[in-house]
Amino acid sequence: QVQVVESGGGLVQAGGSLKLSCAASGSIFSRNSMDWFRQAPGKQRELVASITSGGSTSYAESVKGRFAISRDNSKKMVYLQMNSLKPEDTAVYYCHGFFTSWGQGTQVTVSS
Repeated sequence: QVQVVESGGGLVQAGGSLKLSCAASGSIFSRNSMDWFRQAPGKQRELVASITSGGSTSYAESVKGRFAISRDNSKKMVYLQMNSLKPEDTAVYYCHGFFTSWGQGTQVTVSS
C-alpha cells in the first residue's frame, strides 16, 4: 500500500490562506485519483476535493471557489490551496487514494 504524509496545517485568521501538501510513496500514485478529506471534532470524515490522474478536479459545494487541489506526479505530491478560510473549515485534513493508507493528517484551525 501507498503511504502518505500530510503537512502545511496551522492556525490562521478567518479570511486567510493555507497550502497543504501530501507526500506519497509508491509508483502507483500517478495512475490513480487522489482526494482530500477533513474531519472536525465529533463529525464524520467528509470529502472536500478530488483530482484524477489526468488532472480533472471536483470539490464539495462548501469549498467551491475557495479551495484548489493540484498534483505533481513527478514528485508524488498532492496539494490543497485554501483561500478565504472560515471557522467552519477547522478540521484535521487527510489526503487519500484507493491504494493509500490513512496518514496522521494535518490540523487546520481557523479563528474568528
